[in-house]
Amino acid sequence: MGRIWQSSGGRVYVGEERGSALLEFAITLPILVVFLVGIYDFSGAFIQQQKLEQAAEEGAIVAGAQPMSDLVPVLGKQSNPDSLQPVVAAIVNSLVGANIIATGSCVLPGNGSPNGVQWTYTFSGCPLTIIINRGLVVGGTTSNVVAGLGTSVTVQYPYQWHFNSVIQLLSGSQFNLPINLSETAVVHNQS
Repeated sequence: MGRIWQSSGGRVYVGEERGSALLEFAITLPILVVFLVGIYDFSGAFIQQQKLEQAAEEGAIVAGAQPMSDLVPVLGKQSNPDSLQPVVAAIVNSLVGANIIATGSCVLPGNGSPNGVQWTYTFSGCPLTIIINRGLVVGGTTSNVVAGLGTSVTVQYPYQWHFNSVIQLLSGSQFNLPINLSETAVVHNQS
């Protein structure tokens, strides 16, 4: 059924209303789906970032309590000092407990590569990266503040966006944006 109305300018309009609601729904539904999936995806990235922060803090607390006596290169053992193994294990266990990585996917102890008093651990079959710096100078920015040694622990892990498939469905183009989330925690060395 058509409707006839007259505007203030004296023009007469004839309109059909039967299909307008369906057309509006068809136009707005894809936009709503993208918004809902985007909200879900960004909240997932935020939650993963919080779990990485917790793992970095747990690793830094363990690292700060470890002795530094085995960090000096001794007969090729500098690539994987014994004092750093509990740190790496604490971080991996925290991420397994938080369901970021699957049990057994990041095989301990990982491959450590030293750079002075900083070690970078990578794992085969797992995109996790752990950077442990045992010689971080903390404080000492003014003349009356004494600098101390601290430890920084950085945990890096990629986040794969889930809305890629929705964007591909709507636009027909390839859209793939994994991002590398990173969190760092710092503590004073206890020993």
